[in-house]
Amino acid sequence: MDHLKNLIREVPDFPKPGINFYDITTLLKHPEGFREVIDALTAEFREERVDTVIGIEARGFIFAPAMAYQLGAGFVPARKPGKLPSECATISYDLEYGQDALQMHRDAVGSGQRVVIADDLLATGGTAAAVVRLVEQLGGQVVGLAFVVELEFLPGRERLAGHDVRSLIKYQS
Repeated sequence: MDHLKNLIREVPDFPKPGINFYDITTLLKHPEGFREVIDALTAEFREERVDTVIGIEARGFIFAPAMAYQLGAGFVPARKPGKLPSECATISYDLEYGQDALQMHRDAVGSGQRVVIADDLLATGGTAAAVVRLVEQLGGQVVGLAFVVELEFLPGRERLAGHDVRSLIKYQS
């Protein structure tokens, strides 16, 4: 999958100085690259029974529905507060500077449902870990987590210890 790195634009000093942003929009507009990513993410879980694929707002929404379609599963969005119309379960989590929260409908994941969580990037793992906790609070079982890009120099995988974490494109620094 390293060949896909050529389709990802690196933007230095975004969103702030010292941060190297890996912009996947250049990968998404490439038909073969996008297809390869969806096929590879889906292949990671093809042998598992998956009931639901959860996409984390916002870029997880790009990958999760396509994965769900290919896996014969449902799609559930994990959204910022105030975006979902029915009764929600909420999880708050710490960011580098402050806090954030995500919500899912209370009836989005049932007891014993087998869930894959999908997002574009695994960095510190805080957001993904929060969604894992939210799924477990609702009675679901996390089968695995799928990411297009993983920044291996950050502690995301460690924060998700005990869970099956899969990523396609890895950066060491």
